[in-house]
Amino acid sequence: MNKVKVGFIGVGGMAEHHMKTLQKLEHAEISAVYDIDSFRMRQVADQYHAVPYGNAEQLIESAGIDALFICTPPFARGNLEELAARKGIHLLVEKPVGLNMEEVRRKERVLRDSGIIHTSGYCLRYLDTVQKAKRYLADKEIHMVLAYRIGGLPNAAWWRVMEKSGGQLVEQSTHQIDLIRYLAGEFKEMHAYYAHRHLHRVDPEATAYDVGIVSFTTESGALGTISNTCLSPRIGRGSVEFFGNDFYVAVDGKSLRIVDDEQEITETSETDFYLEQDKTFIEAVRTGRKELLLGDYSEAAATLAATLAANRSAETGRAVTVSEV
Repeated sequence: MNKVKVGFIGVGGMAEHHMKTLQKLEHAEISAVYDIDSFRMRQVADQYHAVPYGNAEQLIESAGIDALFICTPPFARGNLEELAARKGIHLLVEKPVGLNMEEVRRKERVLRDSGIIHTSGYCLRYLDTVQKAKRYLADKEIHMVLAYRIGGLPNAAWWRVMEKSGGQLVEQSTHQIDLIRYLAGEFKEMHAYYAHRHLHRVDPEATAYDVGIVSFTTESGALGTISNTCLSPRIGRGSVEFFGNDFYVAVDGKSLRIVDDEQEITETSETDFYLEQDKTFIEAVRTGRKELLLGDYSEAAATLAATLAANRSAETGRAVTVSEV
């Protein structure tokens, strides 16, 4: 396959990142788009010389595409993944891959059985600094993990509704959760505390929490916390720190710090992780080499399970094992 014909369902800001990236790839061609906002859809179709479709199902059935980017909010997925998989269309499904674990596991089985190439939007795995951290930590015993996702409130109205976004841990801090899984192994138990401190004053319709603290254990026995809030427009932080008895590793955005008895280094990546992710996905589709990808839909489902376990913990007031969800 020389050119990979790509379709998009959902053409908002996240899709725009992918589209701009695909324009840089000689083997990718944006050929079909759909969005519930018809004006926005036609703007994008004109900009990228793609065909706009009347609905998502029509695009999947009629577009003749090789690959599909699903970039809708998590509450607006329906059975799109299954329809595409049954048509043999390869998938990049933006994170989070859903809000209901039973539905996501059903989709996971369909995607696996279909034989298509599938992945999700955990782009930070494609940083060279993250890969260096993974190699360094491969034989290390991690004892404690501290993670942070601090920032302002996204503009999207749906994000503020817990039933539509799943809250900050599911929708944003999922990147830090995924990095912990990728670098330190699987979560075992989550104990979360969420609070509504200010958001409801800005938007009385909002149901999402605005401050959250999660304590957790991993399968290896490490302990950790993740702190997240959307009430900090002036100060942002998205980092994960790993502590052992004789080392310290921190991944903070594109920065990597390693401290041990032999070294103390700080590196900043120049990698465009969106470019690396999308280039790898297109190449995997073009060549049939799914092993090029650094994570598939099943990996995304496992990350979702950890975040939903935290949500259940906050709801019930007790610790929840990931296996429960």
